Amino acid sequence: MSVLVDIDTAVIVQGMGKTGRFHTDKAIAYGTKTVGAVHPSRAGQTERFTGATDHTGVQGRPDSYDVEVPIFGSVAEAVAGTGAVASVVYVPPPFAADAIMEAADAGVPLVIAITEGIPVADMVVAKRYLQDRNTRLVGPNCPGVITPQQCKIGIMPGYIHTPGKVGVVSRSGTLTYEAVHQLTRNGLGQTTAIGIGGDPVNGTNFVDCLELFNDDPDTEGVIMIGEIGGTAEEEAAEWIAANMTKPVAGFIAGMSAPPGKRMGHAGAIISGGMGTAAAKIDALEAAGVVMAPTPTDMGAAMMEALGA
Repeated sequence: MSVLVDIDTAVIVQGMGKTGRFHTDKAIAYGTKTVGAVHPSRAGQTERFTGATDHTGVQGRPDSYDVEVPIFGSVAEAVAGTGAVASVVYVPPPFAADAIMEAADAGVPLVIAITEGIPVADMVVAKRYLQDRNTRLVGPNCPGVITPQQCKIGIMPGYIHTPGKVGVVSRSGTLTYEAVHQLTRNGLGQTTAIGIGGDPVNGTNFVDCLELFNDDPDTEGVIMIGEIGGTAEEEAAEWIAANMTKPVAGFIAGMSAPPGKRMGHAGAIISGGMGTAAAKIDALEAAGVVMAPTPTDMGAAMMEALGA
């Protein structure tokens, strides 16, 4: 099984510019059911994607693809015309929050915002707008969500993922890929990998993902990757201690970062003595999480947590 996305997830793309087209092509090659796109100035046109598929060894899949994706003037029109249940946002930062709210207004259940650099004030407005709507936001500033060999929504490299039994949730894009690669090499594989992004104001958080994986019968363990800044990891530790029934491994990036030093993410900053790596590690270890001392130990930590 999986969480959030599977082989039947119908996806629309918001923002079919250069970046959106590049990653849409990779998603279709992977087998993602891309049913439409939104670009107001190109409404009524189509975008054609052709090439070799990117799911070697998956039985019953064709070796090549030739897909024409219809372009709509609004998300509401795209949903009405395609029945899409998920949207991926590649809209430039000044307009991305509006794109998220437009998707929510159209009733899209899952919105995955890849865009980096959305103004925090814009995201505050967007998050407030989502509070009374049945739309789950993943991101922004995230790599996306992938269920191996079923559905890839985002910018992650598909070939390192393999179906398995470990759920992955991470604030860091590159460390998500590293953890996934180690799980694949160790023979554990992944049920679903979720990049929640590192911005200070985002949608889905660690606890949300831990709940999903805890309820998924095929997920036997979870690896969570955090970083300095904020209190999301400490909140996750509290939830794990009180509710988690499956083993969890973890890693926190930023052990050597000095106070006030910002890392790659807007939310990755130690301020006022809060958000330090040491505090997060202590909280997670107290909750029974097996912590990896370095990024190269994440797979081994998951093996230890599972008793493998």
